[in-house]
Amino acid sequence: MNRKALILCGGWDGHEPKLVTDRFKQFLEVENFEVSIAETLDIFQDVNILSTLDLFIPVWTMAQAELPKLFFEPFLEAAGSGMGVAGCHGGMCDAFRNNVAWQFLTGANWVAHPGCDGVTHHINIISKSNPITEGIPHFDVSSEQYYLHIDPANEVLATTRFPTVKWYHSANGEVDVPQVWTRKWGHGRVFYNALGHHNDVFDIPEAWELMKRGMLWAAEGKSIAREKGLSVDDWKSDKGMY
Repeated sequence: MNRKALILCGGWDGHEPKLVTDRFKQFLEVENFEVSIAETLDIFQDVNILSTLDLFIPVWTMAQAELPKLFFEPFLEAAGSGMGVAGCHGGMCDAFRNNVAWQFLTGANWVAHPGCDGVTHHINIISKSNPITEGIPHFDVSSEQYYLHIDPANEVLATTRFPTVKWYHSANGEVDVPQVWTRKWGHGRVFYNALGHHNDVFDIPEAWELMKRGMLWAAEGKSIAREKGLSVDDWKSDKGMY
């Protein structure tokens, strides 16, 4: 039985969502995923579809930040049941700026990219034994350098050092900001890669290999939960969360 993936495609056109979506779709189909594409946010409320997915990939920057707090509840539960979530750049961590539930699930929110596009910066692989990073060397990229506010629970796989471009933040001195990480959400797995401002960033072999491995890793959570008979009820609470 083929695994199922859904890509949410839309938002700001500057991040080339259609090109990125096409790239991800082609890769996943080679890996025997049945891939569908959604172009509206209604998918977040469609429990029938979400419950069937092994992997959800958001490629959706900025648009419709003012969503109600409870809008994502069905999605949060689907991820908690084992559905993987994997994404890159603004398509994931700059998708819904005013929704804290989304930021909690993804593990960060974007706050700045000093110098904007074309900033040459170093990606430092800090986890050598993780299957997502194993054998991938440090590398340089010329693109947007993402400064993110990070959940300390993330398992960080790669970082980049700021400041590269002088600005007000430079007064704080050098700091390594996570760029690639994994995290858990109930029985689900979450992967993020800050690279991907434009589709051609993934022409860099190391950047693309990280992305491919991360998507496959995130998708594994659903089958593990299914095989072990795990339930999302293991993680539910009647307490207020946000």
